[in-house]
Amino acid sequence: MIKLIIVLLIGLVFEATGVVFLSKGLKQLDDPQPMSVAQILKIVRRGITNTNILAGVFFEAIFFVALLILLARSDVSFVWPLTALGFVITTLAAKFILHEEVTSLRWIGVLLIMIGAALITWTERTSPRKPSSRPEAIIMKI
Repeated sequence: MIKLIIVLLIGLVFEATGVVFLSKGLKQLDDPQPMSVAQILKIVRRGITNTNILAGVFFEAIFFVALLILLARSDVSFVWPLTALGFVITTLAAKFILHEEVTSLRWIGVLLIMIGAALITWTERTSPRKPSSRPEAIIMKI
């Protein structure tokens, strides 16, 4: 289980990094307002060539790969709620990298998320594991 938590935390760091880059990139685009098709295409072109947006998508893709690995090796009822820790890491990144103001009410919300994730981890350790009903993967050598 420790390996799963480590993969999850690494994946969540990539997710938070991706969100920071996406936020920075999207703020570099024009504000949305009623516009013509040509203006929309211009914004889309700027978005798909924006290095911050591309970096954000790249880091989010790495997180998605980590999530796929986790879901293949553990119960979704264990993994998915723990991804809520991403809110904690992303809030810290917003505070210290993007210099956003995070109110005390938001920090209380972050604390509640941490408590929930801790409860899920605790229940994983205390509940008996059923034998897996999935067949073992067949490894083929080429």
